[in-house]
Amino acid sequence: MKNITSIATLGELRKSGYKARSVKEEIRENLIKHIQAGTQPFEGIIGYEDTVIPDTERALLSRHNILFLGLRGQAKTRMARQMVNLLDEYIPTIAGSEINDDPYAPISKHAKDLIAQHGEETPIHWVHRSERYGEKLATPDVSVADLIGDIDPIKAANLRLNFADEQVIHYGIIPRSNRGIFVINEIPDLQARIQVALFNILEEGDIQIRGFKLRMPLDIVFVFTANPEDYTNRGSIVTPLKDRIESQILTHYPKSIETSMAITEQEADVKEEQLKKVEISDMVKRIIEQVAFEARNNEYVDKKSGVSARLTISAFENAISAAELRALVNQEKKTQVWMSDLLGIIPSLTGKIELVYEGEQEGPFQVAMNLLDKSIRTLFVQYFPNPETMKKRRNTGKESMKEEENPYKAITRWFDNGNQLDLFFQQKDADKLLRLYAVDGLHALVKKFYPKANEKESALLMEFVLHGLSAYSLISKKIIENKIEFKDLIGSMVNLGSSSYRDDELDSEDFS
Repeated sequence: MKNITSIATLGELRKSGYKARSVKEEIRENLIKHIQAGTQPFEGIIGYEDTVIPDTERALLSRHNILFLGLRGQAKTRMARQMVNLLDEYIPTIAGSEINDDPYAPISKHAKDLIAQHGEETPIHWVHRSERYGEKLATPDVSVADLIGDIDPIKAANLRLNFADEQVIHYGIIPRSNRGIFVINEIPDLQARIQVALFNILEEGDIQIRGFKLRMPLDIVFVFTANPEDYTNRGSIVTPLKDRIESQILTHYPKSIETSMAITEQEADVKEEQLKKVEISDMVKRIIEQVAFEARNNEYVDKKSGVSARLTISAFENAISAAELRALVNQEKKTQVWMSDLLGIIPSLTGKIELVYEGEQEGPFQVAMNLLDKSIRTLFVQYFPNPETMKKRRNTGKESMKEEENPYKAITRWFDNGNQLDLFFQQKDADKLLRLYAVDGLHALVKKFYPKANEKESALLMEFVLHGLSAYSLISKKIIENKIEFKDLIGSMVNLGSSSYRDDELDSEDFS
C-alpha cells in the first residue's frame, strides 16, 4: 500500500480515497478502536482508572469540549496532553496554510486562492499529530490578539495591502490549532472580557477579528483546566462560558497509599546509579506518602489550596539524596534510607504546603516536622502493637501487667534509667547499628515481630520503633544541631529551655 504521506497534491489525495473527518469524530473513532482492542490511550495516568478516565472517555464519545476541575497536582494537564494519542498520526493540509486548512474544505484566503490557482495540482502538506496540540496558560495579561488574532500592520506594509484585506490578519494560537486540540490552563485566571471572546468559538465554531466580515468555522477540541480555589480567590469562569463547556470532569488525589506510591515511583527523577548505592524500604516509602495524606487533612494546612502529588515526588528524591550524601561523606559503597534521613525531606514539604493563619504562627518547619511525626504515628500501628493501648492500661492502674503484655517496657525502662541515645545524621551505618543494639529490648522487640528480617531490615525497624515511641510520647525526641537525641520523657521536660534545642514536638492533642 502506498505510504499516505507520499501524496503530494490535492488530485492524488482525491484518488487515494482519503476521507476528511472533524477532529471530534476523529478522536471518537480512534477511542472506539482503543476500547475494542483493550488498549489504554491515557498512558501513565495512575489512580484514575475507575473515575476520571471513564468520565473523559464518555465526554470524548459525546464529542464534548471538556473542563477538568480539581486541585493542583492532579494530572489535569497530563490528561489533556494524552488526548493527542487519539488523533490520526498524520492529516493532510494545504501547503503553507497557517491554520491547517482541510484540502477538501479550505477556510483561509491563502488556501482558497492556492486551490483556485493550481486546482488538482495544489500542493499538500502532512501534519503529525504532535503538531496538532496547542496549550496556553491563562494569565491576566493574555489578550484577545494572543488567542484569536489581530491585524498586522507590518504585514500590510510589506505586502502593500489595505487593512481591509484578509491577508493582513495575524492569527492567534486558537486558529493555528485548527483541526487539533487546544488547552487553556487555569481558565479562571483569564480576564472575563477575554473569556467572552471565546463564546462564538465554542458555540458556533467561528471567529471574528477586528470587525472583519469573515466566517471562519474552526474545528477544535477545547480542553480547559481549573482549580476550585480560583472561583473565589483569583477569578471565576463566566457563567455563559461554563454553559458552553459540555462536560465538567472532577479530578482527585490518590485514594490509597499504594496508588500514591506507584505515582511517586513513576515520576521521581532518581538515577540508576543512586538506586545502586541507596536502598529504600517499602516502609519508608509509605511514611513519605503518608505525609501527603496527613497534610490534606491537617488543620494547619489550607485545604482549598490542596497538597500536590509533587510533594511526595520531591520528598522521595530528597530522601534518596540524603542517604546518598551520607554514603559519599563516609565513603560507603552501599547504604539504605534510615529514619533519620527523612529529616532531609523537610525542604520538600515547607515549600509545597499552603498554611492557614494558625499554621503560619507555628511556622512551616514546625508544621512539616509534625506532619512527618504524625505519618510515623499513623503507620507505626500497622507494624507494631499500638503504644496507646499500653498507656491506657497504665493510666487505669494496671501496673502489675507482665512485661510480655507491654512489649515496649524494656525499652522505656532503659531510657527511664537515665540512658540516652544519639543518632547522628552523617553517621556510618556500622556505628548506627552499634548504638541501636545498645538499647535494651529494642532488637528483641523487632525480632519478636519480624523474625525473618535481615540485619539491615532489623536495624531500620529498630530505629522506626524509637521514632514511633516518641510519636506516642513514651520517650522524647529532639533535634540538636547534627543529631537526633532520644531520652526519657520526664528528663527531657526537666531540661527544657536550652537554646541549642530545635524542638520538633507539639502536643499530640494540639495537632490531631
